[in-house]
Amino acid sequence: MDIRNLSFSYRHREKTINHINATIRPGAITTIIGPNGSGKSTLLSLLANRLTPVKGEVVVDGKTLSSYRAKELARHLAVVYQQNEAPNDITVKKLVTYGRFPYRKRFYHWKEEDELAVNEALEATKLENKAHLPLLSLSGGEQQRAWIALALAQKTNILLLDEPTTYLDLYHQLEVLELVRSLNRLKKTTIVMVLHDLNQAIQYSDELIVMQAGSIVKAGLPREVVTEEMVENIYGVRAVLRDDAEAGLVLLPVGI
Repeated sequence: MDIRNLSFSYRHREKTINHINATIRPGAITTIIGPNGSGKSTLLSLLANRLTPVKGEVVVDGKTLSSYRAKELARHLAVVYQQNEAPNDITVKKLVTYGRFPYRKRFYHWKEEDELAVNEALEATKLENKAHLPLLSLSGGEQQRAWIALALAQKTNILLLDEPTTYLDLYHQLEVLELVRSLNRLKKTTIVMVLHDLNQAIQYSDELIVMQAGSIVKAGLPREVVTEEMVENIYGVRAVLRDDAEAGLVLLPVGI
């Protein structure tokens, strides 16, 4: 995925994304970080083709997003948004079957490969024993895993996640992030996600993109990107970095 000179603005407002250029490394977990209002979720929406840039382009598998038809693009990348909506009575498995929509054609009949894709997605997210339960009966973390299962059923090489741990307690945050990492390691899925927690971003990412005021101000390996100086300049927070034998690099805020 290549981002080329990308700019975006909402109607009658200044640009919220300013001339962004970046290459998302295939098979890596890339996390977009930055303070509130820096353009993280807007950038992810542009990568998902949910918003149309005023300038520039995003290239996926050699084609610009604008040249894809919706179903064709959905066979290349899947998206899990911060807030998702589904019918109140839908079961977990029924939700996951929606991931096969990109492969359906007129007069389409459910195939063995569709059933296999759905079952594999449920197994990967450890929801096979809850497949026939109502989605709303699940915990917040389980519901998020169900939406990720839907995305997995699409069988794409790229997965975009907009703040996948929002509204979850610490245990379920880590549960989702461990799932994301295992999917990346086992399936070599290219993952781009937005996170707020810097320590989680450090621990679960191969590369980081730091945004401020709609621009990328720093990008690279977590140890190269996250410095005490960066945290103070971008977030206005004084912090110290420590190396822990088990946790690795840890950021400790000490004041503002």
